[in-house]
Amino acid sequence: MLSLVRVPVAVSSLGLLRLLGAPWSWSLAAGLGVYLGTGGWKFLYVVLRTAKRDMIGLYVLLRVKFAIRRHMRLGSTIPSIFAATVARHPNKPALVCETTGEVWTFAQLARRSDAVAQWALTRGWVAGDVVAVYAESRPELVALWLGLAKVSVEAALLNFNLRQHALLHCISASGARALVFGAELADAVQEVISTLGQSMQLFCTGDLRPELLQSLSALNLDLILASTPQTPPPPQTLSKGFNDRLFYIYTSGTTGLPKAAIVVHSRYFRIAAFGYYSFGMRPDDIIYNCLPLYHSAGNIMGVGQCLLHGLTVVVKRKFSASRFWDDCIKYNCTVVQYIGEICRYLLSQPVRPAESSHRVRLAVGNGLRPSVWEAFTERFRVKQVGEFYGATECNCSIANMDGKVGACGFNSRILPNVYPIQLVRVNEENMELVRDSRGLCFPCKPGEPGLLVGKINQQDPLRRFDGYANQDATSKKIAHSVFKKGDTAYLSGDVLVMDDLGYMYFRDRSGDTFRWKGENVSTTEVEGTLSGLLGQTDVAVYGVLVPGAEGKAGMATIAEATGAFDFEAFLREVQAALPPYARPVFLRLSAEVDTTGTFKIQKTRLQKEGFDPRHSTDQIYFLNSRAGRYEAVTEDLYSAITEGRMCL
Repeated sequence: MLSLVRVPVAVSSLGLLRLLGAPWSWSLAAGLGVYLGTGGWKFLYVVLRTAKRDMIGLYVLLRVKFAIRRHMRLGSTIPSIFAATVARHPNKPALVCETTGEVWTFAQLARRSDAVAQWALTRGWVAGDVVAVYAESRPELVALWLGLAKVSVEAALLNFNLRQHALLHCISASGARALVFGAELADAVQEVISTLGQSMQLFCTGDLRPELLQSLSALNLDLILASTPQTPPPPQTLSKGFNDRLFYIYTSGTTGLPKAAIVVHSRYFRIAAFGYYSFGMRPDDIIYNCLPLYHSAGNIMGVGQCLLHGLTVVVKRKFSASRFWDDCIKYNCTVVQYIGEICRYLLSQPVRPAESSHRVRLAVGNGLRPSVWEAFTERFRVKQVGEFYGATECNCSIANMDGKVGACGFNSRILPNVYPIQLVRVNEENMELVRDSRGLCFPCKPGEPGLLVGKINQQDPLRRFDGYANQDATSKKIAHSVFKKGDTAYLSGDVLVMDDLGYMYFRDRSGDTFRWKGENVSTTEVEGTLSGLLGQTDVAVYGVLVPGAEGKAGMATIAEATGAFDFEAFLREVQAALPPYARPVFLRLSAEVDTTGTFKIQKTRLQKEGFDPRHSTDQIYFLNSRAGRYEAVTEDLYSAITEGRMCL
């Protein structure tokens, strides 16, 4: 993989120092101090093992930073950068609709987005107005938000899995003046139409029966756009700059209602560019994008390669494990995207010829568990995994550029201040920062789990934090006096751990770690272990409160539809694979495990219901350590446990 990226020798050392500023010189001094202070051998070992990796990372950082500075100077926006891409190859395929097989060239995408821009102008919308977009993934979604951006109108990209209260919340949070919805979601819109109010303008895209369209008081957007001029809007209608708002993307809502994260033009560019250069993508690559376009991975990391770098992107309406490799062969894809549990779902499929007859060389995404990493690359013959860490709104993204199995990225141990991110100590029970006598945070040592934070600098597009539409939500993600007195830092909410070489490994989302028998239990690690033991079955692990017990007892919900679960075999394998404190005290067998639209496991409802058998029709079991077996939790047994009559 390293050969895919060439480090430019033309960058002078003086230019490098000017670009990086003081942190570079301080890092050199710090590095020398570490070397002299420790006898040098360990530091020298780190240098020898990581110098090439760090140079590649430095090159990617510089490449993106130079590009952003140039676009800032030129007053660029995503629409203007896309216009340059169209001019380079107007007749090249830009987007392919997997559902219909329709191919849009770059020129066609430009014209369709121009029609959207002209339509927006006829509605009287102006810079800063918001239009909510609620539809399953299709090329039209790209034309919609891109066309709106051409006249400085912002799209709010809604999760198409949302219904009722959550849907209303997201529309309201964006302050949208209009809602564009897909015909396939008309029933969901019907459920909330009375609450939306008459001031909300409704437009439908897709084939919807005229009577239903009329009952919703919605206009057929496809017919409107078909008769709208496909000419570029007047230049003065694009009044925004590189650091102004482009659109909103919502958080997944795994721990509450989604928040509308602000995506500015420079952030869109930064995420897509880091992906392109970090993983050695090529202009002739064809990307298979089965991720939802309301999510940053699908819409920025994926579609962004089309708009900014001229790659062809195949848009799949919904992920299908059984069709995945057939689609890749059909469209000659060389790059695939994944997120969450997609790779595990693919491994659970029966072996078929297509899985080894494709041209895919690179899989890009996040959330690939170490327990399935090597099995995925070996079985499907994918040469390179481009795992990265980053949230839509964060300023501390990292990437695994050299294929280190299990790592989601790295930060240099030689020059740590070049990219000012850090793992800091937190109380894992409540995720509060641990501070020293000066009020500053404690940096974590290698092997010590900590919260990932990134230093904020609003003048630097790589370091800025734009937050959310809700200012209170924004404030909660900012900490003060972290690296030094008076500074500000973004709180990722995620616990990671770094090894001696600077590789970082995802441990848990905020609140997922729980303490039992005096030990911290990582739900992510236990989920990976249990899922592997059960043939890549969906598993959700979480802690539940037991009256009178210190900490939280581990509970695992397992997707088990057959009704023939082998508890004895499961317990034997668990005892061999997990330490006593990490073994599930309670099991819940369910037909399926709730996941978000981006395949993150939903635990909020499961945690609330706990191990009380009265709250669910699922069967719940308790590990009777004295008897050495799992026993069904009846109401009598539940009372015995909660009253302390049954020892855990």
